[in-house]
Amino acid sequence: MMEVRAKKALGQHFLTDRSVAETIVKALRCDETLPRDVLEIGPGMGVLTQHLLQREDIDLKMIEIDSESVNYLLTHFNGMPGRLMEGDYLRLDMSRIFPGPYRVIGNFPYNISSQIFFKILEDKDRVPEVVCMIQKEVADRIAEGPGTKTYGILSVLLQAWYDIEYVLSVGPGAFAPPPKVKSAVIRLKRNSRESLGCDEKLFRQVVKTAFNQRRKTLRNALKPLYAAAGTSPSFLADPIFELRAERLSVEDFVRLTLMFEGLKE
Repeated sequence: MMEVRAKKALGQHFLTDRSVAETIVKALRCDETLPRDVLEIGPGMGVLTQHLLQREDIDLKMIEIDSESVNYLLTHFNGMPGRLMEGDYLRLDMSRIFPGPYRVIGNFPYNISSQIFFKILEDKDRVPEVVCMIQKEVADRIAEGPGTKTYGILSVLLQAWYDIEYVLSVGPGAFAPPPKVKSAVIRLKRNSRESLGCDEKLFRQVVKTAFNQRRKTLRNALKPLYAAAGTSPSFLADPIFELRAERLSVEDFVRLTLMFEGLKE
């Protein structure tokens, strides 16, 4: 019996399948080289929390935006004060919660999962691992490589800094209420890249601009970035500009960014 009402505005679908919950928690590595501090985003009624609290290798904190869920957790779990915060993760100053590195886990609300990933990217040098359940379509997009229709902005930006592992597909029946889409669990592991070797802000702008008109070749899709110069840059003769964004690897986008850096000089 549900004790917390799922709220459509918050994108809530509570995971009820215990075996899936255990798989998600086990996907969070037991590794002494990784930070003990772990943040669970959106614990809901604690289906992941109950397993996370049993792990002696981590120090768990939780952030939950739904006051009804907060009250449920405080009532049904011991030791919540000091661990459980009521608030919006997207507005959270993570440096005030964790002064050092930390990991992230959660059944992310599907309507804001992309925003969560963008926030994680802002703190990528302190977040070596992320384990999460998201909409399968988004998981496929993140994990796919160049040359596929699902490959996009989030694919490039996350793959620049993380290795993506596809853990598990999950059907609608594992939730209450059942979502209208399939779900998937993925694990992100921070790669060894320390720098892109180019302007990161411009890199993001190039990636986003290229995919905003993904059906066009890069010569046309990226026109907003060079049109202001008043002339056609000589680098447009490079064969890469005959391609569409979905064909480019992270390294290709770095090379593109360096071309546009030269334009600014």
